[in-house]
Amino acid sequence: MDAWVRQQAQRIAARAERDLEALVAVSSPSGDRHGAEDCVAVVRALAPDSATLERIPCSSRDHADDVVVRLRGDGSGRLLLLGHLDTVVPHERHAPLQRDDERLVGSGSVDMKGGDVLALGLLRALAEGGAGAPSFAEVALLLVVDEEWRKGPMVHVERFAGWDGCLCFEAGELAPDGSDAVIVRRKAAGTLSVRARGVAAHAGAAPDKGRNALLALAATAQAVAAAHAPSGPDRLTAVPTTLHSGDAFNVVPDDGELICDLRSDRTDAFFELRDALPREHGGVVLEAQLARVWPAMDARAATAPLLAEAGTLLGRPLTAAGRGGASDASHMAPAVPFTVDGLGPRGGRAHAPGEFVLEASLRPRAEVALALAAAVLAHAG
Repeated sequence: MDAWVRQQAQRIAARAERDLEALVAVSSPSGDRHGAEDCVAVVRALAPDSATLERIPCSSRDHADDVVVRLRGDGSGRLLLLGHLDTVVPHERHAPLQRDDERLVGSGSVDMKGGDVLALGLLRALAEGGAGAPSFAEVALLLVVDEEWRKGPMVHVERFAGWDGCLCFEAGELAPDGSDAVIVRRKAAGTLSVRARGVAAHAGAAPDKGRNALLALAATAQAVAAAHAPSGPDRLTAVPTTLHSGDAFNVVPDDGELICDLRSDRTDAFFELRDALPREHGGVVLEAQLARVWPAMDARAATAPLLAEAGTLLGRPLTAAGRGGASDASHMAPAVPFTVDGLGPRGGRAHAPGEFVLEASLRPRAEVALALAAAVLAHAG
């Protein structure tokens, strides 16, 4: 293994648990301004002294500003590190970091504050320089505060278009053969919303005078589920996730909303499914719209040569992998062809109680990030 990669990975791993404890201690559900600002304060404390912090408007309205931690050097390459500070866990369910044998358990630990900690460690390693360290013109760590619930486009893409590389620190994984995997392919992600407008009526005295929105939405949920085809040509997954209808036990519900999660290799598949849904059921008017569409990502061709070079620096292979979940890396990939995701630590139970990071994964995942950064910057300019 390259000496600089080995040495810096040891240093990052040695303080990673402490840094993760500080970041997970802050409850930061998406959209909460105070939680976001407290996270930024922790980031400021963990960033290298030579870095500058810039606050830039978030992609989502009514959110705190996002933050860019920036290093400038005398080389020629420009490298973007990417992460998010928000979680899906509400304040009342937030759990600070605790150790459970080899697991570091806490809210947002693997999605993705563990990745943020490794990105900050990489930033410190690059700032320190020294023997074997790659040179650079600029390295920026962009941490957003709305990744979990953003509905509109990511506004920062143009700011970093044309940079030499983007490393995103969502959770890491192993390939089936046990080698380190990085994510170079992601499905597109969509959120389908179906509103129903029916007619209210007394459920006991005059039920047939009503037009039941709940039944219409239930039938629509079945139609969406029938389109689920993960083994099909588009690898489409179509999953109804929430349904809200009705306010009283004795009233025919006259409105409601169905939400469905969609994933596919092709974004047009979302629109085709939406357009195929019925616009009326049992006298209930149905209006379907895509509340969110995130692009697909396929960086296999653009990343293959430098993945091989990073493997040489590591002294072990890196495997290019795919994942169904959405990520901000998908937004960046069209503007920064060398975009690699999944550089965070390994763990599990994201978005759920007991979310954890595997302590044993911190050092090897730091090695992967350091090797990729060195490979990108060595060929930049």
